[in-house]
Amino acid sequence: MDSGYRRTSFSNNSGLPFPHIIGSSPAMQEVYRLIRKVAKSNVRVLLMGETGTGKELVAHAVHQSSSRNGGPFVKVNCGALPENLLESELFGHVRGAFTGAVTNRTGRFEAAHTGTIFLDEINSTTLHLQVKLLRVLQGGEFERVGDTQTVRVDTRLIAASNRDLLGEVEAERFREDLYYRLNVVPITLPPLRARREDIGELVHHFLNVYNEEFDRYVTHVDPQAMEALQSYAWPGNVRELQNYIERAVVLAEGDELSVELLPDVVAGRKSPSHFRMRTGDVDSIASELIQCGLANAGTNEDNLHTKIVSRVERELIAQVMASCDGVQVKAAAKLGINRNTLHKKLKEYGLEEPGNSSK
Repeated sequence: MDSGYRRTSFSNNSGLPFPHIIGSSPAMQEVYRLIRKVAKSNVRVLLMGETGTGKELVAHAVHQSSSRNGGPFVKVNCGALPENLLESELFGHVRGAFTGAVTNRTGRFEAAHTGTIFLDEINSTTLHLQVKLLRVLQGGEFERVGDTQTVRVDTRLIAASNRDLLGEVEAERFREDLYYRLNVVPITLPPLRARREDIGELVHHFLNVYNEEFDRYVTHVDPQAMEALQSYAWPGNVRELQNYIERAVVLAEGDELSVELLPDVVAGRKSPSHFRMRTGDVDSIASELIQCGLANAGTNEDNLHTKIVSRVERELIAQVMASCDGVQVKAAAKLGINRNTLHKKLKEYGLEEPGNSSK
């Protein structure tokens, strides 16, 4: 989608090194530097970062900047499919391989031949599937599900994870040999709260996008609204910001993005008393939270323990750290966990602030 819009006064992003990735902060400049470096070769890249930080955009930028840009760019979300379907999706299958396999099917690795395959949420793969991925990385070959004929491909692999893969290795959920095969050049994408200077640029970009899509003319941002946007913690990162700007453009009556168009949680309109009234009923709140998580999950979605519990744990750690002014020793004592454990979790959830790791 074109980021420019002829009826607004906002500038387009043609001056950026990678037009679909928005941000000029020092943190993003480092990401751009690494993209340029890795694009010059077929070296494997491991993208790390929270959900919504733009890992797919970076993977696509690496592909487009490389000599493989004339080949296909194939993306697979490993967390969206159960193991049996994911294996067939990646490597293909032959007729009769399993119930429902009525024809031969080409897998994504074959489809990406001479190009790039991007495996998002690779931390969601099982140990069994990781063995097959390791073989592809080592020799560029595999067999389709239900077949004995070896298929060879020339495909560059870029992987991404929203969890600390080394921590997954230590927990014996991810193969160590595969981790080191993938982690040749790691690129860590900063959360939006770590590059707040990019928020204004992102807001204007998404206004341009949705003005064009919905034929609107929201050309001004109220200073109070911008202050609220730049003060919010953005747990959902750029994706969350994008959703809120889309909503504001749809709901706007005139040409201004006012603070009233922002969700209560961003604008700071939620009353703390709303939460205090319910603190005595933790069990009921926990039950409602689980019900909400299950209701929002897809019918075939798995790994629910990680997806729901980790979000609660992340929010708990973030709030306790804030209440302890970022001092890890105090926060660990308050949480009742070892300081080293807290430090690992801060890194895993992207909550570690520069310069605070030794507190």
